[in-house]
Amino acid sequence: MKEFALYSYFRSSASYRVRIALGLKGIDYEYRAVHLLNDGGEQLKTDYAALNPSREVPTLVHRKNGQETLIGQSVAIIDYLDRVAPSPLLFPQDPAQRAKVLQICEVINSGIQPLHNLRVLKLLAAKFDASEEQKNEWTRHWLTYGFDTLEKLVAPTAKTFCFGDTPGAADCFMIPNLANADRFQVDLAPYPTLRRIRESCEKLPAFIQASPTKVPDAPKT
Repeated sequence: MKEFALYSYFRSSASYRVRIALGLKGIDYEYRAVHLLNDGGEQLKTDYAALNPSREVPTLVHRKNGQETLIGQSVAIIDYLDRVAPSPLLFPQDPAQRAKVLQICEVINSGIQPLHNLRVLKLLAAKFDASEEQKNEWTRHWLTYGFDTLEKLVAPTAKTFCFGDTPGAADCFMIPNLANADRFQVDLAPYPTLRRIRESCEKLPAFIQASPTKVPDAPKT
């Protein structure tokens, strides 16, 4: 039994962030797939809700010294990983730099991704009779809004990665967000800094192996 386990869904942006973080830290972990669509949504089942009351992915399990710690929410998980496996650190120790990284993470985590996650899109259809194209238009709007913000925020600090020449938490959040741009056909031409960061990240094994196309529950083609 491995020390760490991750409940994850291949297409979940939040799970993708944590998979990257685990890879950057070189942590071997057990992958536990939670399909958000099968059988009405496996995340809604009683056994999973007992692990994570918000009924979302990801959930990290950490077993150590006979105790088991359960953590949900990607920011909390990555911060926890920095405390229990601090090499390499994904959040800077300097307070000002740490705040800047958290700002980038939260623009994505609270300002963009929640507006087009699965339960929001399902509610748009169920309550407001939104068509598939209308849902896609909604998603493209919020992704574009977010990219406009992120390009301006990241440009002053970006080198190879979001903050300098070492990947960190901001990159863990950025890459899944850019993957959503591909999925929803958002033009990334206006965002040269974000595209440059993406090119750098996609050369690293941690980012490659965390990709939705590489994980165990990726659809077989």
